[in-house]
Amino acid sequence: MATLIARWHKSINEFPEHSWKSLAGDETNPFYQWQWLRALEKSESISAREGWQPCHLGIWRENFPIAFAPLYLKGHSYGEFVFDQVFAGLAKELSLNYYPKLIGMSPLSPVEGYRFLYAPGESLEELTKLMMDQIDQFATRNKILSCNFLYVDSAWSSLAEANDCAKWINQKSLWFADGTKNFGEYLQKFNSNQRRNIKRERKAVKDAGIIVSPITESNVNKKVMYIMYNFYQQHCARWGPWGSKYLSESFFQELASSEYKEKVVLFSAHRGDPEDPVAMSLCIKNASMIWGRYWGSKEEINSLHFEVCYYSPISWALDQGITCFDPGAGGSHKLRRGFIAQSNISMHRWYNKQMDLLIRNWLKKVNQMMLEEIEKTNDQLPFNFKAPELSIRI
Repeated sequence: MATLIARWHKSINEFPEHSWKSLAGDETNPFYQWQWLRALEKSESISAREGWQPCHLGIWRENFPIAFAPLYLKGHSYGEFVFDQVFAGLAKELSLNYYPKLIGMSPLSPVEGYRFLYAPGESLEELTKLMMDQIDQFATRNKILSCNFLYVDSAWSSLAEANDCAKWINQKSLWFADGTKNFGEYLQKFNSNQRRNIKRERKAVKDAGIIVSPITESNVNKKVMYIMYNFYQQHCARWGPWGSKYLSESFFQELASSEYKEKVVLFSAHRGDPEDPVAMSLCIKNASMIWGRYWGSKEEINSLHFEVCYYSPISWALDQGITCFDPGAGGSHKLRRGFIAQSNISMHRWYNKQMDLLIRNWLKKVNQMMLEEIEKTNDQLPFNFKAPELSIRI
């Protein structure tokens, strides 16, 4: 058997797109496709200067790649949305340098689906162990304290856990169609008070003279993406140093200039021309799911955020036969508008024995508490829904 070679890649460009596709197989999650990751690097939204140094691990047999792990060397914790201040604080107490750290995720996107990519016919168990060993050696050699795989694919998490990764459970919000065919049926799931509230919120937008139109496919062009970028930039600026503006204008242009634009859906809130909006949101889609990402507005209109970011995307998703909507991180207000609480998993490795032991003991408690909180949250929702199956083992 030919010798396997591990290579560290400083750019996704060092790994051919066709090779990525051969390893990813039928992967349909847009945030874990080669084009998306390349657009982040090409636009310099992700770079060493921004604290995201691409540091991807490839396993090669002769000149053929058989496994790949998208990884980044981080100099901060921004843009991850898994808030690890408790880990950073513990490292400080132990006089350890928390940064840099290794991160595996789709940068800037709290989207479940991270995993290693494997060639068909290869042993996933053997390759996972080999790659974890390579990561451990890299971390030890470079005095890196931790490696963290965020928003992992639920099926892949068992491979990571079998290789001694520690599991941390957090919370996300998701909407499921659950047999609903249109917005009217969606409304019928709510209790009477919340149903009236949603109708009142939608009416406030309509009374302001606002129409919301989806922009898709061939109508996604550089002009409308420039408009969306400006909304994104202005919205981030409103929050000052907490605005979390990560993406460059050229990233938005990359999405418009490639075949990737077929995955983009913009919701334009306007009084006339959809290309002259007062607000806009950006969503990403595939055949079965839609993800809400960014929005912005140049007018303060009652309930406009809910309309552009939740109600119109849900209505559009139902029309398209899409069955799941991930609205993005944060916001308890989502849970009153049809979204349910669910768990997401991150997997972690620490290279200091004392810190590793302390955190693993802590996780045993907080993971159970998180599962109980998710159950309690869903018990209080103002609508009927099919309870999610929690398949996570503690």
